[in-house]
Amino acid sequence: MELRYSPFDFTVHEDPYPFYARLREEAPVYHNEKDGFWALSRHADVLAAFRDDRRFSSRNGIRIEEPFWGPQAEQFFSFVAMDPPKHTRMRGLVNKAFTPRRIAALEPRLLEIARAHLEPLLEGEEFDLIDFAAKYPTDVISELVGVPESDREQVREISFAVMHAPEEGDGQMHEGSTDAMGALIGYYAQLTAERARRPQDDLLSGLLQVSENEDRLTPEEVIGVLVLLIGAGSETTMLLLGNAWHAAWKHPAERERAFAGRIEDWIEETLRYDPVSQSSPRTTTEDVELHGVTIPAGEKVLLLSGAANRDPRAFPDPDRFDLDRDTGGHLAFGNGRHHCLGAPLARLEARLALTELAATVADYEIDEAAAKRVHTSINRGFVSLPTRVTARR
Repeated sequence: MELRYSPFDFTVHEDPYPFYARLREEAPVYHNEKDGFWALSRHADVLAAFRDDRRFSSRNGIRIEEPFWGPQAEQFFSFVAMDPPKHTRMRGLVNKAFTPRRIAALEPRLLEIARAHLEPLLEGEEFDLIDFAAKYPTDVISELVGVPESDREQVREISFAVMHAPEEGDGQMHEGSTDAMGALIGYYAQLTAERARRPQDDLLSGLLQVSENEDRLTPEEVIGVLVLLIGAGSETTMLLLGNAWHAAWKHPAERERAFAGRIEDWIEETLRYDPVSQSSPRTTTEDVELHGVTIPAGEKVLLLSGAANRDPRAFPDPDRFDLDRDTGGHLAFGNGRHHCLGAPLARLEARLALTELAATVADYEIDEAAAKRVHTSINRGFVSLPTRVTARR
């Protein structure tokens, strides 16, 4: 059978891993001429490309759908769609406000948010995990940023429309997604102007105040960071929680160990076994030769971290879900200069949420026939995960 891989193919979304296995063995440098991209699938190659930002540029962004891909990507993805020296400046300034201390200080409040969203769902025997997983991380970002509680439902609705408006299956985003993006930018512009007049103890005020010598982030740059946080922060944590819940259900022995206290191992093995971010796009700045194939300069290249995380060269018996595995080499958060800045926050959110679930739920069943997957070119996970639970007595 002819090898055909496309990140827009809904069949791939259902189970990409057989496709990845063939790519790694038959075409480690794969070219899809119709969709206009190349793909790297072996762990060593993906890792090397993540670290080689000189030849593999991020300037065109992290989503290959229109209108997000291209020179305008900065307005959607801030410093993630930049190369040095612009990336170095922006990430350095953001780092000064987005500190480990600020994240750690949020833990008690994040636990309150998780419990507030979980408790009404767990009063019955059935709920959709994504009803929790979609609201919780969006409210966490709002708490971090300083969005007033009275506005948080509005921000959740707009954010969900940005992230999950239907796609056409051919690389085109639905009109509703771009409209919602405009509404989100408008809301954050108003909030940024308000914080510039009256600073508070929140990330938004911190971003407006940080400086390097005389250099500061402009209000437009701050708004870009906030939009990035919603997309890269809220969506990925939502999908991570769903993937962890689904993986543990499919592997009862590992679920029992996870519920017995192996929460962090559960998270890390999920990040390796079924990562949210399946690929990261780059643009070649010069001809790149690999495995006897030349990728020309100026080409779109997908770094398939989902394939790399199942590469048997890096992870023995990679299709097995195993909490005892050494997951230190997984690429779920990327690597190199663009390693995910929000990884500590995502891990904290997941740990708090899954710990609460494990403390309340003795066992559960997922209605897989009714579950619905997200359909994007880069992310993998669920937008609906109906669950029947057995409560702890």
